[in-house]
Amino acid sequence: MLRFGTLMCRQANCTLLRVSVMPASRNTLQLVTRKMTQRPPVEWTSIPTKSAKDKERITALGWFLLLIPATTFGLGCWQVKRKIWKEQLIKDLNEQLNKAPEPLPEDLSDLSHMEYRLVKIRGRFLHDKEMRMGPRSLIRPDGGETQGGLFSQRDSGNGYLIVTPFQLADRDDIVLVNRGWVSRKQVEPETRSSGQLPAEVELTAVVRKGEARPQFTPDHKGGNSYLYRDLTRMCASSGAAPVFLDATYDAKVAAQGAPIGGQTRVTLRNDHMSYLVTWFSLSAATSFLWYRQIVKRIPF
Repeated sequence: MLRFGTLMCRQANCTLLRVSVMPASRNTLQLVTRKMTQRPPVEWTSIPTKSAKDKERITALGWFLLLIPATTFGLGCWQVKRKIWKEQLIKDLNEQLNKAPEPLPEDLSDLSHMEYRLVKIRGRFLHDKEMRMGPRSLIRPDGGETQGGLFSQRDSGNGYLIVTPFQLADRDDIVLVNRGWVSRKQVEPETRSSGQLPAEVELTAVVRKGEARPQFTPDHKGGNSYLYRDLTRMCASSGAAPVFLDATYDAKVAAQGAPIGGQTRVTLRNDHMSYLVTWFSLSAATSFLWYRQIVKRIPF
């Protein structure tokens, strides 16, 4: 009996011990679990995402589009150089027109490198092979130009240039000489007989080249009438060498009723100012668009 009682007491103590230990173990487990699950909060806004970096980076297409303002700026600079070159060329040509005249070279082919140079010639006109070129407006001796053209009916400004073969005195060559301007009423030689100089004359002329057919210009009317300086056809019809000269203005000759000389035009187009303004404007506009759209990404 004594041994049975001792065994019962031991069982009772173990049960009480288990009961007293179990709540503590549960509390400890919950505390450990809570500490393990609790983590410090992460500030996600402080870490830049990959998509945000990509948005700030200029893509290859964006750098390629930069070629548009860069190219137009380069073309504008090129037009500045072209403008300076063209203005200097026009200035040089005008200076040549004021230089002292030179004798006509022995080899007429040398005249191909002497355009707008003054030369002296002596000989006589072959009036029976006279040609006309136009219509043209009159260039006055002071350099001014009257209003006239293809559709103008004003006799004071609208007329023709008289081109006459010229037999040189010191050789057998024949050249073409633009004697000058006459009004529509004096196109026919009979209306200006006093100006048809039969004797041998000496005159100063400007070397000119033939010209290609201008755009939208119709073909020649035929006969002895020409719309532009078609040197090939003029020489073929008159038997002259491929040399074209513009007679200078001579007040004494003009007073005799002859065509008015000095009808040389320095025909060099100088549109480079409009071109450079266009290119620089395009460069400025496309640069602004590139900065707005590619760099700042501001939508319209």
